[in-house]
Order: sequence, then structure tokens, then C-alpha cells
Amino acid sequence: MDMDRLVERIGASRIVLIGEASHGTSEFYRMRARITRALIENHAFSFVAIEGDWPDAARIDHYVRHVKAPAAEWMAFARFPMWMWRNREVAEFVDWLRVHNEGVAPAAMTSVHGLDLYSLYTSMLVVLDYLDSVDPPAAAAARRRYGCLTPWQEDPAVYGRAAVTGEHPSCAPAVIAILTELLKKRSVYTEAGRHRFLDAEQNARLVASAELYYRTMYYGSRESWNLRDSHMFETLRNLLRFHGPQSKGIVWAHNSHVGDSAATDMAKRGEFNIGNLCRREFGPASYSIGFGTNSGTVAAASNWDEPMQVMTVRPALPASYESLCHRTGEPAFLLPLQRLSPELRGKLIEPRLERAIGVIYRPETERESHYFSAQLPLQFNEYLWFNTTTAVSPLLTRELPGLPDTYPFGT
Repeated sequence: MDMDRLVERIGASRIVLIGEASHGTSEFYRMRARITRALIENHAFSFVAIEGDWPDAARIDHYVRHVKAPAAEWMAFARFPMWMWRNREVAEFVDWLRVHNEGVAPAAMTSVHGLDLYSLYTSMLVVLDYLDSVDPPAAAAARRRYGCLTPWQEDPAVYGRAAVTGEHPSCAPAVIAILTELLKKRSVYTEAGRHRFLDAEQNARLVASAELYYRTMYYGSRESWNLRDSHMFETLRNLLRFHGPQSKGIVWAHNSHVGDSAATDMAKRGEFNIGNLCRREFGPASYSIGFGTNSGTVAAASNWDEPMQVMTVRPALPASYESLCHRTGEPAFLLPLQRLSPELRGKLIEPRLERAIGVIYRPETERESHYFSAQLPLQFNEYLWFNTTTAVSPLLTRELPGLPDTYPFGT
């Protein structure tokens, strides 16, 4: 694949969203890392933002930017689905970025950040630790306010149900007050370090978003999906503000997040995603890359919180984009969707099925569980095809049992 021409087509884009058709495919991860390396080397991108939680990504960020941190802190992504980010493919990119940053001035180093909102309890701890160090009275007030959520730390979803049904008062006023007070003192707190304040601010924002997310879950999947992608988008915008008006970012997330939702079934359900929000906000300065495969193996689980398996990916359904690509007979190719001939674009723009495998794969109900309708040329700027793919290689680790009281410092 001609990486130079791809980088040339990406050009001066400020946001490059690089997808994956599953959360456990080696070829997707390796190619995404290869594209990212080229963009960092040739266009000095400021940060990589991943579909992972902020506190976990912060451990990676400390490592790649050579920030001194306790050795035990390197325990990121130690819970289900561990293999999604704790794998050899990601580790190789992280090690490369650390070496790359060695020869760069601190202000110009490429950083790593998390976009997701599932680390409610861990994020509360980070905010409290930060306030303990810069403003002990504010930390004491924050502890009282976060105490509203403490009884639910083992299972925040139970809090959401209790708050919606009226069994427990909403904690929204308390967590929003903590974020508000933190932002009011931005000018004072940043004297202790801009990156440290960004970390505290984003964790406080995450707690507020997560509290709302767990309440919203009980109103339906559309509302919770939209809230989650809105949080990811607002985090991305905040990162661009933090890194400055000339900053540029790369997003690593699933195809279902980075492709424009307006070109898929999601729009019919009233759902949007970060790819759609980026196109609306940044227009042609937003560039998205999707991936696809026909068959092979994938790292996934049959159900949430169950062990990872190396599972066989079934050949694509006949009415899908994947089947169409498979019939070309090519083992791999890159399709520049915005530079197709009118004839080919006309054929590809007709809606077809497209497959999406997350951390759960259920081949026995594949049509219902993993396919949706899409218009590929409207969904992505580029499409990368690998006819046969293999599962990622997870790193050996031990999942932390019980309450998250030692996370992420457990050994």
C-alpha cells in the first residue's frame, strides 16, 4: 500500500479518524499504527486519542512523554476487555512513540489520551488525589460530594437504575459542582502544571458524563450511545484547545464511531457518532479511514466479562461490502473513496450491508448482531481491505478481582 500517497491525500487535515472493523484484529491495529507513525513523522500531529478511558490512557501518555511516575502506575487496561488495548500490536506502537519523543522538545511531543467514559470510580480517585496536592480544603469538599456515588462504586449501573426510579437521589448536582469549582480555579491550579490540570479536568468531566450515562442507560440505547459519543467529541475538542490553535489529532476507534453515522442505519435510529460530529464541526479538515475483512480469526468474547477467545470470523454475507471486496480476489488494497470514477462511485454508493465486530462476537446470530446498512463512499474518505485477518496478540496480565480499590496500582 502506498503510504506516501495516502499521507498526501490526508494533506492538511486537522483530525484524522482511523477505524477498525473489530476490536481484536492484528492487521487493523498494525496498519493503524503504521499510518499514525507516518502522520506524526511527516505532519507533527499533537496527540493520539483512543477509544479507551482517560485514566488508563494517561499511564501510556506518561510513558511515551517520559513523565516520571511510580512504577506500579503502569497497570493500564487491566479489566475487561483487556486485550483491546493490552496487546503486542499496541505495545509496539507505544514503544515507538516513546523513542520518537526522545528527540522532540517537551512542548512538541506527541501525547496519548483517552476518549471514553467508563472509568467512573478511577476518575474520582484521580480528581481527589490532584486536589489533595493543590487544594486540600477543596479535596475535602469533593470527597463529601463524590460520597454520593461511593456506595455504587462496584456497579455504577445499579446507581443509574436507583436514580431513575427515585430509590436514590441523583448525584448530578454534586459531581457538576466539583467540575465547576475546578474550572473556576483554572488560573490558580495551572500554576502547578498544565498537563496535571488537564488530567484533573478531564477526569472531573468524565465523572459528570459517566454519572449521566449510567442514568441515561435506562432510557434506551440511542440516548446512551449519543451521550457517549458526545463525551468523546467534547474531549477531542478540549484536547485541541489545550494543544493550541495549530494542533492536530488522530483518533483510534471502531468504524462505528469514526465513520459518518449519517451514511448508516444509525441515522434512522436517531444516533450520531464522533465521525459525524467531526464532519459537522471541521468539514474537509476531518478525514476518516475505515477497515474491512472477509474471514480469519479475531480476539473477542461471547458475552460481556467472559474470557477472551480466538474466534473464527465467518465469510462475509453475499449482500455486503465485504463480500464485494472479497470477490476482487485481492489479498489487500486501499480504496480512496473520494477519488473514485463516477461509475465506480455510483455502484458503491448503493446501500449495502457492512459488518461490525466489537469486543463481543456472536457468529451464530451474525446477521442480526453484526451487520448494518451503509453507504461506504459517504461513510469514509478511505477504506482499507484485508481479505484474511488474524487475532491480536494479548499481553500476559492478571485481571484485578473484586472492587477497584487497588486499580490501577495493583500488582
